[in-house]
Amino acid sequence: MSTFILIHGAWHGGWAWGNVATLLRAQGHTVHAPDLPGHGSDKTPVNQVTLQVYVDRVAAAIDACAEPVVLAGHSMGGVVISQTAEQRPGRISALVYVCAFLLRDGECLLQWSEPDREGMVTPNLAFSADRKSATIRTGAILQALYGDCKAEDVKQIQSLLVPQATAPLSTPVHLTEPNYERVPRFYVECLRDRAISISIQRQMYAAAGCKQVFTLDCDHSPMYSRPGELARCLAETAQVKPAAAD
Repeated sequence: MSTFILIHGAWHGGWAWGNVATLLRAQGHTVHAPDLPGHGSDKTPVNQVTLQVYVDRVAAAIDACAEPVVLAGHSMGGVVISQTAEQRPGRISALVYVCAFLLRDGECLLQWSEPDREGMVTPNLAFSADRKSATIRTGAILQALYGDCKAEDVKQIQSLLVPQATAPLSTPVHLTEPNYERVPRFYVECLRDRAISISIQRQMYAAAGCKQVFTLDCDHSPMYSRPGELARCLAETAQVKPAAAD
């Protein structure tokens, strides 16, 4: 059995992975779904949240595990897992990008999200007065993120969302061949995603390269709309051999 660390996306918390975590644990896997700083039950002030603060939290979770982990990231969480892999390549057996931002060295999230003509998130962001955080306008959030989700799930999700710090969105990743590039990468594309359009997903994973691509016919939130299928994809990635330890 394997150890999974599941990283949520913008506005969400570790709670977003609850259904998938339950399914993986039922198979005998160990699963951790931490809250990133400023998300979920973590009360870090939004103006103190940076990409490095996110990475430090994930690296600490990895260091607490007895074996190399499968590190999965949803949406914005893809940026976090990439930068974490640069710091802990020997402790990660696989990286899994779940309809996530898969960047190359020197790129930031906004470089891919702003040109996305089909994506509904960036055009519907509402910024705080100091522009250090953002939310999604209420009228667009359902269609952008939860098009295939049950109404009761969406109601609960929306009650838990928090403002998203903007600093991690504009921070470039720094990735190298000796570290990040040695960790196997997998991608889970979502065909009816309205947050990161399928065309942008495919451009990213074609440019960055992946060992395997899984396809789900769903929205941007497969943790809720396709938890069983997503859990099967994650379990399959756990079969790869870990990178050589440092």
